[in-house]
Amino acid sequence: MRNFWLVLFLTAVGAIFTLAAAQSPAIRRMPDGKPDFTGVWAGPAFSHKVGPGDTDAPSPTRFNPKIYADLFRPGGKDVFYHKWTGDLRHDDPQALCLPVGFPRIILSPYSQQWIQTPGNIVVLYEYMHFFRVIPTDGRPHPRDLEMTWMGDSVGRWEGDTLVIDTIGLKEWPFAGDEPGKDDSGGKTVPYHSDALHVIERLRHIDATTVSYQITIDDPKIFTKPWSQDFQMKLHPTWKLFEFVCEENNRCEAGKCVTSDVQK
Repeated sequence: MRNFWLVLFLTAVGAIFTLAAAQSPAIRRMPDGKPDFTGVWAGPAFSHKVGPGDTDAPSPTRFNPKIYADLFRPGGKDVFYHKWTGDLRHDDPQALCLPVGFPRIILSPYSQQWIQTPGNIVVLYEYMHFFRVIPTDGRPHPRDLEMTWMGDSVGRWEGDTLVIDTIGLKEWPFAGDEPGKDDSGGKTVPYHSDALHVIERLRHIDATTVSYQITIDDPKIFTKPWSQDFQMKLHPTWKLFEFVCEENNRCEAGKCVTSDVQK
């Protein structure tokens, strides 16, 4: 009798798992067996994860300051918080159509298209039409890196997880805190340092959803790395649209101050 009930239980469990598998379409894969990330995705800003009952959730277009609030090293806040100058080239360069840079661009509320080949992934961002070419063969970064807005990215596979490692980033405004106040009451704007090291980890949850974790390691500012989790959704019918930032730039010769943008 015991064997009968055990067999019945195992049969029921097997049926449940079979049904679950049937309801969750298998993820797409490349000919080499690697998960296929090709397609147009709604980035993290479209699907920021908010806990149940969380009425104090941060904007999906920035990182959550609560995660790193206690991780500043001595003097780190002085590196992170730059004094507000009123010159938007320093305070908010994207208002002048200057690049937002990485990692800030991943939290822009625009779609992104991923194109995958056996050895590379190309990410096309609708916002400002920036792009990244990411080799996925596990190669190291070049020894002599030129500091750029998007940095140097190299990828590798850990099973079905795509890991992207990025360094070589210019010191630039960070998608973190809103402009704040320094100890003297002066307005500030957050910047990351030129030592920023970013690690992205992407893994399919199902056929149209990707778990996206980003880890920020900036040893000039923080005592240790910190991470934040997001999700990305695949939209097969979407396409990238034209984005021309300069059409809305009303400042003479690109020399803007805050008052120009408020006109």
